[in-house]
Amino acid sequence: MDFLNALVVLTNFVIVPGLAYGAQLAIGALGVTMIYGILRFSNFAHGDTMAFGTVATILFTWLFQSMGISFGPLPTALLALPFGIAVTGVLLLLTDRTVYRFYRQQKAKPVILVIVSLGVMFIMNGLTRFIIGVRDINFADGERFIITARQFKEATGLREGLALKTTQGITVVTALVVMVALFWFLNKTRTGKSMRAFSDNEDLALLSGINPERVVMVTWLIVAALATTAGVLYGLDKSFKAFTYFQLLLPIFAAAIVGGLGSPLGAIAGGFVVAFAEVAITYPLKKVLRYLLPENLEPDALVQLISTDYKFAVSFVILIIVLLFKPTGLFKGQSV
Repeated sequence: MDFLNALVVLTNFVIVPGLAYGAQLAIGALGVTMIYGILRFSNFAHGDTMAFGTVATILFTWLFQSMGISFGPLPTALLALPFGIAVTGVLLLLTDRTVYRFYRQQKAKPVILVIVSLGVMFIMNGLTRFIIGVRDINFADGERFIITARQFKEATGLREGLALKTTQGITVVTALVVMVALFWFLNKTRTGKSMRAFSDNEDLALLSGINPERVVMVTWLIVAALATTAGVLYGLDKSFKAFTYFQLLLPIFAAAIVGGLGSPLGAIAGGFVVAFAEVAITYPLKKVLRYLLPENLEPDALVQLISTDYKFAVSFVILIIVLLFKPTGLFKGQSV
């Protein structure tokens, strides 16, 4: 029984949160990978693109709620998500036409585009804060839990309870749908195959009659969908705050690089590696060890490797280790 209680504690505080957070990072990292693989630069505005997409979704959520429209036990934000994606897609296409397109036509080096994306990042961050402010916003309505800790205890007779939040279930299911849909699109549709060809060899793709501007447009629209979905899922699971999404840029890039920058499969794997590393290293193991160890060896301290205040430092350390020892990541990237 003690082992089962310890397992429930780990599941409740490490495995389930790690799966949800990993799914959010994986979707965010897929957006970074798409831009790197096809447009060939690291987009530092991606975190604030997630924030803007989430803001657009929140505004539509409030609109629907004011009209009495809901999604039953599920968050109303899921109904508003397609509208948030559409608004974000328009913003990214306008940004590309007014900013990035000029540098592409000039055949600018990737480092120039990275610097340009930093400027876009600050503008998007300011726009987000101007629209919705800097306060914490909880926009998750509907049923809060799939199963509560009390229900789990009553059903199993264990001392520890397992609580599964609705947003965690939605995050994992949505992530699976998004990943399957993206891989199907890239591998089975004509447009997806054109994007892969453009990513592999731009010159050969142009000779084959592939329209580069169409590839770029579709890429930005996919990135808008990925960024908004990742941002909304994270906001539903935690809460929305513009600055948080700026901080998320580090673990998202760490996930993309760990998996192999430019590899969609690597982005997914990297997202879960970074997420579980952050959650496991910052979780205090005191309660788990009290169940597993003899009474005379039970710890008095929290048995926490580092404080949760420094969880983003875990991403930074992982990033450095990967860049030093395996710069191509778990899956060699460079192409979609």
